[in-house]
Amino acid sequence: MNIFISNLSWAIKDADLRELFAEYGEISSAKVITDRETGKSRGFGFVEMPNEEEGKKAIEELDKAEYDGKVITVNVAKPREDRGGRPSGGGSRGGFGGGRPSGGGYGRSNGGGFDRGNGGGFGGGNRRSY
Repeated sequence: MNIFISNLSWAIKDADLRELFAEYGEISSAKVITDRETGKSRGFGFVEMPNEEEGKKAIEELDKAEYDGKVITVNVAKPREDRGGRPSGGGSRGGFGGGRPSGGGYGRSNGGGFDRGNGGGFGGGNRRSY
């Protein structure tokens, strides 16, 4: 059973989640989700428990409980939805750039710059912009 825990204190680490849920049974994994760039906690995490009955008991007893000064929310984790790919930015006004014949940009004669004209990606236009 995969369990979602939200409203965690920023100080909570994987080991803390494991310790909190271990009282209710076997833990397969415990993970606090962190920001890719900063490495700081995003305030939520997941715990996997192989025994569904133990997982249900943990959810029942820990949902709306106070943990490290915050009232946490504990639920069965929902499967991730397919978010699909990012939009390609094609067509008119795609991406960051443009293709206007004498549109702005960083001194470029043809197109370029952020959000200039129609089409293109970063820099866009008729000349490559790095």
